[in-house]
Amino acid sequence: MSRDQLIKRRSELGEGSSTGGGGGGVIIPSGSQQPPLAPPQLSRYESQKRRDWNTFGQYLKNQRPPVALSHSNYNHVLDFLRYLDQFGKTKVHLQSCAYFGHPDPAGPCTCPLRQAWGSLDALIGRLRAAYEENGGSPETNPFASGAIRVYLREIRDSQAKARGIPYKKKKKTRKIPILRQTNKET
Repeated sequence: MSRDQLIKRRSELGEGSSTGGGGGGVIIPSGSQQPPLAPPQLSRYESQKRRDWNTFGQYLKNQRPPVALSHSNYNHVLDFLRYLDQFGKTKVHLQSCAYFGHPDPAGPCTCPLRQAWGSLDALIGRLRAAYEENGGSPETNPFASGAIRVYLREIRDSQAKARGIPYKKKKKTRKIPILRQTNKET
């Protein structure tokens, strides 16, 4: 490669220039390689979505017999949500517990720890999006099944009863446009 071709190549790559490319005026010999650029940092949501998708895929692989993602259905999703309950951190009082229905229990009890409804709801939302991003059809999305919505509603209601705090859906307020009257004097 001639000297002129080398200079042209470096200028195309932004090397050796102090005006652009951030090279700081350092000329990189043509025989050495630059370190590869790091992939862009994922948002917290995207990282969680990827982690949740990988976890669900691993859960299916660990089933006996293993289940392919393309063959999963809402029953596998429900089993996955029940499986996750063992890792929960939310105390859900049983009906036989003295603290059932009390928002602030006075002491400890032996009631199980479960996944909070809000966590499960957010998880399903991320998995629903990940399914479609990974080539799944919205019509066959097992995370969008009515059975999943019913299950989440039952979890929400039972956890609200156990805490003694009824869940009330926030109503959206509609903004009514205010029409300005203009005084036209003619």
